[in-house]
Amino acid sequence: MEQKIRDAMFPVRAPLLALLVSVALCQYYDYDYQPVSMLGPSGPNCNQECECPINFPSAMYCDSRKLKFVPFVPTGIKYLYLQNNQIEEIKAGVFDNVTAELRWLVLDNNQITNGKIAKGTIDKLTALEKLFFSYNNLTEPVIPPSKSLDELKMMHNKLSKFPSGLLTDKENLTSINLQHNQLTSDAIAGAFKGPKKLLSLDVSHNKLKKLPAGVPSSLEILYADYNDIDGVGAGYLNKLPALQYLRISHNKLVDSGLPAGVFNATSLVELDLSFNKLQSIPEINEKLEQLYLQANEINKFDLTSFCKHVTSTSFSNLRHLRLDANNITHNSMPSDYVNCLRVATDIMFE
Repeated sequence: MEQKIRDAMFPVRAPLLALLVSVALCQYYDYDYQPVSMLGPSGPNCNQECECPINFPSAMYCDSRKLKFVPFVPTGIKYLYLQNNQIEEIKAGVFDNVTAELRWLVLDNNQITNGKIAKGTIDKLTALEKLFFSYNNLTEPVIPPSKSLDELKMMHNKLSKFPSGLLTDKENLTSINLQHNQLTSDAIAGAFKGPKKLLSLDVSHNKLKKLPAGVPSSLEILYADYNDIDGVGAGYLNKLPALQYLRISHNKLVDSGLPAGVFNATSLVELDLSFNKLQSIPEINEKLEQLYLQANEINKFDLTSFCKHVTSTSFSNLRHLRLDANNITHNSMPSDYVNCLRVATDIMFE
């Protein structure tokens, strides 16, 4: 589940702030949106190839203009939108006026490679909070020196490595999206040790053989769908006491790769293990609310996977359970399942 962009903090009055945040959100999610009609004509302090609405003078909109290069950014710009262009190169000097001012940089849907990013550009942005660099041709991450960075998106690139240490001082980073790349487990070893406030990490659609190691204990969301993961190390979730959402669907998980109780974590709310090769239902904690196991090879329904002991106060909090496309039916359930799964509203077998 992709996290929504948080409200940008501008030094403006409250009524205008609400409008500007709404426009910023629409602009990112709808690249065809033209903000000028809502925010007035472009001001004088703007690159001629872009728009800087007079009612939103700290933003420069250069999206969807067939640009080949990042234009020169004038003083005062904090929010720069460059998505949906044909940009291949970031030349030296384009950010010289905003190295300590630029907060948002959106470069999605371009053709940028690492070799065409000049020194003295992104590596000088000391105040950047959000860097959106998806749908380009990067082979390794581009990380600004800003300690204020809180959101990093580099989806749909060609990333094959993520050297450790790049995020060491990124203590305010809360969200990282790296799905649809070519990252291996070795390539990301130690990559995520720095951000002590990291809440969400998405490494889906890569080439991982195991879940990322060394992720901070603050993590609440971990998505690793569509990889080559065949097991989870014993005690892995013990190191993530805040983890609530874990998705490992469309992998190669087998029973032998799951130590007893590996998913028995009190913090988990949702666990997705669908489209794997499991033959039995793994043990879960009674506090889990959503469990997805469809499209495995499960051939038995063991109630102890959900409840060790059933009393008036001890039972499973599971509400949604998917078991369709397995080798069991509703008749496989023991008659006393109603006591253990008493709050379940949806148990799917077909």
